[in-house]
Amino acid sequence: MERRGASRLAVILIVGAVGLSLVGVVAGDAAAQIAKPAEEETGGDYDPWEPFNEKMFTFNHDYLDEYALKPAAKGYDVVVGDGEKQIIHNLFDFIGFPKRFVNSVLQGKLDGAGRELARFLINSTLGGAGMTDVAKYQFGIEKSDEDTGQTFGVWGWQQSRYLVLPLLPPLTIRDAVGYVFDLAMDPINYVIPLAGGVGRTVENTVNERALNLETFESVEEGTLDLYSAVRNFYLRNREKQIRE
Repeated sequence: MERRGASRLAVILIVGAVGLSLVGVVAGDAAAQIAKPAEEETGGDYDPWEPFNEKMFTFNHDYLDEYALKPAAKGYDVVVGDGEKQIIHNLFDFIGFPKRFVNSVLQGKLDGAGRELARFLINSTLGGAGMTDVAKYQFGIEKSDEDTGQTFGVWGWQQSRYLVLPLLPPLTIRDAVGYVFDLAMDPINYVIPLAGGVGRTVENTVNERALNLETFESVEEGTLDLYSAVRNFYLRNREKQIRE
């Protein structure tokens, strides 16, 4: 009991520290939106930190991905079979149940919450504790794919400045704050605080990169301005997810 209490306290302190560091940035994001002209609010990609973001994108793509993530994914792809990679993908999806269920409820998407509950029950029993997505392939029940960033968007925080950080995928300020809340709903962080969450993120990132090696290469080869293309795709996709 004492160990479990200490683990929960560690998670709370970690999430709290990250959350506090974002308070000032969130306030600035809100103030910037109030000050913006109405026509600017709806046109183009909202990226006032573009010089910083481009530098971070270059670091992530040209250095981190090229010299670390891609080689690791290629080696991983040789060692780990396609079936094993899919099982790992399914397990991470299964573990993400609390985040998707809670946010479906918070957004008033009760059909999505019902699907998540049904998927959890089916995959935890018939799917070998989530190793196989029986709910999807045998019963046709798709996951809801909701997160806290989307919940904030549904609640009214729709326009938020684009943000690229080292070691992380594209975000907005809204989605970065949501990411902190999503971490608090990750069961692994309560079992193995910090180290478990970091290990999960690394394994999931390498696994997904290995599953999509050809897709990444084709996009890179066929895109002239990769930074703008990634930004536009991310922001338009998030707008679509919030509307649906």
